[in-house]
Amino acid sequence: MGGGEQASASEMPAAGLVPGPPGLMRRASTRNPTTATFSMEVFDNEVVPASLDSITPVLRVASKIEAERPRVAYLCRFYAFEKAHRLDPSSTGRGVRQFKTALLQRLERDNGTSLSRRVKKSDAREIQSFYQQYYEQYVRALDRGEQADRAQLGKAYQTANILFEVLCAVNKSEKVEEVAPEIIAAARDVQEKTEIYVPYNILPLDAAGASQCIMQLEEVLFLTLQMTIKAAVAALKNTRGLNWPSVGQQKEKTGELDLLDWLRVTFGFQRDNVRNQREHLILLLANLHIRLSPKPEPIHKACISSFINSPSQLDNRAVDAVMNKIFKNYKSWCKFLGKKHSLRLAQNLQPQEIQQRKILYMGLFLLIWGEAANLRFMPECLSYIFHNVNLHPEICCFRLY
Repeated sequence: MGGGEQASASEMPAAGLVPGPPGLMRRASTRNPTTATFSMEVFDNEVVPASLDSITPVLRVASKIEAERPRVAYLCRFYAFEKAHRLDPSSTGRGVRQFKTALLQRLERDNGTSLSRRVKKSDAREIQSFYQQYYEQYVRALDRGEQADRAQLGKAYQTANILFEVLCAVNKSEKVEEVAPEIIAAARDVQEKTEIYVPYNILPLDAAGASQCIMQLEEVLFLTLQMTIKAAVAALKNTRGLNWPSVGQQKEKTGELDLLDWLRVTFGFQRDNVRNQREHLILLLANLHIRLSPKPEPIHKACISSFINSPSQLDNRAVDAVMNKIFKNYKSWCKFLGKKHSLRLAQNLQPQEIQQRKILYMGLFLLIWGEAANLRFMPECLSYIFHNVNLHPEICCFRLY
């Protein structure tokens, strides 16, 4: 990486040259000041080309820590430049050449000043010391708080992950073979916690969400809703009898995965799509469950207190109501074409197995809808896709023709 030990003039790059990825030594820009200023503004505003979107988090971290550790910020930007060059070495993408030029100009400007303000003797030691400092002062401090702000903690874990990624790149560049055990332990802890603090829209359904205010309200209406949400979550957790691919078998045994996870590993849906549609389906089921008449369970407070901590079952009427809403257009499409719909179930199934199959059908349709982009505005196309995906061998085993 750019810098290394605080060296003599003979070790620094030749005059007019700026260090970069291998084979990318660049002569200092001779453009007029107006062009240079414009390029700097574009970079400072983080207008990153779409093809280089994966480097945006790195640049944000650099901007965030620049006042505290300018050399570490420089190393982050240098790493972002290397990554951008790997993603598009010929700069053929729209706006890539201009962006890389602006970023290289920023590296020209910051190399000398950040090097003079470096605290440690080498870039590797500089970023290692800052990573340890960040982990102790931000990550662990937030994690130990009684009422930790979930959003702040999630951002701290993301920043720590990026810093470790840059740290590994710096060590590789400076041929540092060993990393301190405490840094490895911190990185492992951050990686594990990052998987817990996942983004959510309305309901924090992960393990860390129990401390959130929305999950702790004591009003009767919310307790009733919370009970129905727990019932919907429990219904999605019923993965009994499903054939899991090898990648999901271990987590399935621990109860971490649900029916939508099975659809993800079977068909390859995106994780974020699965996360969104899981929340969507749970809210649909809970909403219909709580509005049933007659009520499936007593809702006065005395009864709620006895039910809230015990597993309750999702009413089949709620499942059928949601299923009818979701597949109304699909059944009309099948009727118009003279086809038999593929929502039939095998005979001699237990009630819980029937409910499981129905939730799988609904989950499959919602996941297809979530990844259909503009096709979601063409319901006939969605019906066609669902009908054919439903012919997959793993799905066909649910039916008996």
